[in-house]
Amino acid sequence: MLPRERIEQNEHLFLSAYATRADMSEGRAVYEKPCDFRTDFQRDRDRIIHCGSFRRLKQKTQVFLIPLGDHYRTRLTHTLEVSQISRTVSRALGLNEDLTEAIALGHDLGHTPFGHDGERKLNELMENGFKHNLQSRRVCEKIEKDGRGLNLTAEVLDGISSHTGEIMPKTREGMVVRYCDKIAYINHDIEDAIRGGVITEDTLPDFPVKVLGKTKSERISSLVRSLVMNSGEEIKMDFTTQKAHDELREFMFEKVYRASKTVSEKDKASFVIEYLFGYFLKHKDKLPRLYLEISERDGIETAVSDFISGMTDEYAIDYFTGICVPKSWKSGYIES
Repeated sequence: MLPRERIEQNEHLFLSAYATRADMSEGRAVYEKPCDFRTDFQRDRDRIIHCGSFRRLKQKTQVFLIPLGDHYRTRLTHTLEVSQISRTVSRALGLNEDLTEAIALGHDLGHTPFGHDGERKLNELMENGFKHNLQSRRVCEKIEKDGRGLNLTAEVLDGISSHTGEIMPKTREGMVVRYCDKIAYINHDIEDAIRGGVITEDTLPDFPVKVLGKTKSERISSLVRSLVMNSGEEIKMDFTTQKAHDELREFMFEKVYRASKTVSEKDKASFVIEYLFGYFLKHKDKLPRLYLEISERDGIETAVSDFISGMTDEYAIDYFTGICVPKSWKSGYIES
């Protein structure tokens, strides 16, 4: 028996009745011979970790634009934290941890530079709108590997595209990631906001603190415990914990995500996105070859959106600077 076959057999023996088995996957858009050592979900996880879009997450904003401190979250550290929390919940519920991990690691691959401010600006500029969850799926299907895509399984693609928004995931593993994404960003963003002087621990609302706990660890543990103890056929929290979670999320939007200290530079970031978008529409020849090919297939707006959304914060700023800021004369200039 091959190692993969043993893993697949164990999934049938030990996983919950609600779990998604790797050997029962709907498969890939393009058939591939199974790996001897890894299940299809394990292969998807590895492909995501090794792709360029995953590496670029380390220089994309989570909450604070281009933070100077070493300990502020980036989109990459957020992704790793979502993966860790999701795996804990998935394992406790007897779900497929490999599928959960692949979805969690890929859920933000299509996120824009400058976080949700970049996303909002592209959503305004695009005729049909822009959503980072749908872009993450597009990255996996149409952009990575020089346009060939990663050829991921249907279950991983579904979990990535439905980790937020109105459409719910088809698998319990996808639902776990959907919950744990919020658990991660709310509680870790609280820590960053306190570090940045935007809020203090004393300003956190009383009811969530009473129900969930005073520290980041206590709150995450309470939320995870509620998910594990109340989930089965449906992934859910108990009413009181869910209410505390929702109140804490609303507090964060009011006091942190829309606070003056965090939005002071966001208009500038939005302007950079808008300027680059208009620039590439007028200068199609400046797009890299892959995006020129996409423009022929899917239209120039889509190609420009694909290119800009894949940029890191620093790359977008450097590109904007190179276009708009005059360069100094180099030494050694000789008059004719």
